[in-house]
Amino acid sequence: MLNKRILLPVIYGLAYLFTMYIVIQFIIYKPSQAGIVSSKLQDPTFPYAIWKLFFYPHILLGVLALLIGAYQLTNKSRQNRKRHRQLGRIYGLAIFGNVLVVPYISLYATGGIGSTIAFLVLDMVWFLTTAVAIFYIRRKNVTKHREWMLRSYAVTFVFVTFRIFLLFIQLLTHATFRVSFPLAVYLSILINLLITEVYLHKQSRAFTAKHPVKEI
Repeated sequence: MLNKRILLPVIYGLAYLFTMYIVIQFIIYKPSQAGIVSSKLQDPTFPYAIWKLFFYPHILLGVLALLIGAYQLTNKSRQNRKRHRQLGRIYGLAIFGNVLVVPYISLYATGGIGSTIAFLVLDMVWFLTTAVAIFYIRRKNVTKHREWMLRSYAVTFVFVTFRIFLLFIQLLTHATFRVSFPLAVYLSILINLLITEVYLHKQSRAFTAKHPVKEI
């Protein structure tokens, strides 16, 4: 059974490990030193200087959304409503900013056109889940807002799970990047959202059990 006491520490741990990886790999070292990026540089037409102008906002905004989103899941965040709203706005802006740069990044995604399409699908799902969450909170529907923010963060967490699935796919199948990259993206979206739906269903059943509808 999905338990918040188990899920939150796992999410926090993976989010911070991923952030450390990003800082070390792309901030302390250069992107060109990453294996996947260095392979792009073998193509003389790859516009590395322009690509970096989109890539850095992509990873920085992604990490910002990842860390803020993890905190927003906690009860402590909701105890301070003003801070919760402020962080929520930053989270939304980080995602919408990222949504704007992903299309260019995806044009040069490892794995070719299949990966490009997969990342564009991810971008669209990310935008829609976040936009719906914002729509509901502007309508003062806190329950629906919370549900859709969980879905939004499930998509944000693809930043982490994508790399885990990619590693397992390559280890187990030895598939090429043309296969493993888009497959890892789709699996991450589906499984992250599936886990979220199972969790929401469990929460709904628990609430119904505590507050049964009385027959008139």
